[in-house]
Amino acid sequence: MTSGLSAIESEPADATIPSADSSAKQTVICVFCGASPGTSSAHLREARALGEALHKHNIKLIYGGGTAGLMGEVARTLVSLSGQGAVQGIIPKALLKFEREQSGGLPDPELYGNLEIVDSMHTRKDMMTAEVMKGGPGSGFIALSGGYGTLEELMEMTTWNTLGIHDKGIVALNVEGYFDGLMEWKKTAVEAGFLGKKNEHVLVEAKDAEGAVKALKEYKLSEGRLKLDWNEK
Repeated sequence: MTSGLSAIESEPADATIPSADSSAKQTVICVFCGASPGTSSAHLREARALGEALHKHNIKLIYGGGTAGLMGEVARTLVSLSGQGAVQGIIPKALLKFEREQSGGLPDPELYGNLEIVDSMHTRKDMMTAEVMKGGPGSGFIALSGGYGTLEELMEMTTWNTLGIHDKGIVALNVEGYFDGLMEWKKTAVEAGFLGKKNEHVLVEAKDAEGAVKALKEYKLSEGRLKLDWNEK
C-alpha cells in the first residue's frame, strides 16, 4: 500500500474535514474500472449508465485516462453529454505509451476529456484522491468491474478512509454479482476478527449507477474509523 501522504501534506491541517462552504462545490467522483469490456454486455451497459448518471447530477469524473473497455465507456459517455471539461483523466507515462500503441495516437480530449500525464502510478493515485477531496457533497470513489488494478485501488481507498487519510465514500458497483465474493469476504473478515464490525461498511455496495451516486450522497463515516493526524510534521 502506498503512503498517500504526498497529496495530503500540501493541504491545511483540517484537510479531511469538509469546509463550511463545501455545498457550493461541484461533486467529484473518481471511478476505478477495467480497461476491458468484459464478457457480459452488462458491464459496458452499466459503465454507460454511470456516465449518464454523472451527467444527470452535474458530477465531474476523475478516471485513469484510458480509452478502452469500461474506462473509455464511462469517459466517452460523460463527455458526449456534459462536454470535455466534465472529465479529467490521469495517466502515467508508461501506460500512455501502451495506450498509444493500442489506439494509434493520444486520446482525443473531445471524446475522452482532459488528460494529465504523470510519472508514476503512485502520483496518479495521489492526484485522484486530492481531486476528490476538493469536491463538494457526494464526492467519493466508485469501482466498476475490473481486474487486479481495480481491486487494488478500491481496497486502498477503503483502507485510507479507515485510517483517516480521507473522509470520502467508497462504493462497489456490483454488476451481475461481480463483487459478491468481496462482499462475502467482508462478512468473513468480521467473523474471523480481522475487521472490526464498526468498519464493515466503510466500503458499501450498490446494484446500479443511480444507486452508486445515491450511496455516496448518503454516505456515513464509520464509527470505527481512526482519527489520525496525517499532516503532522
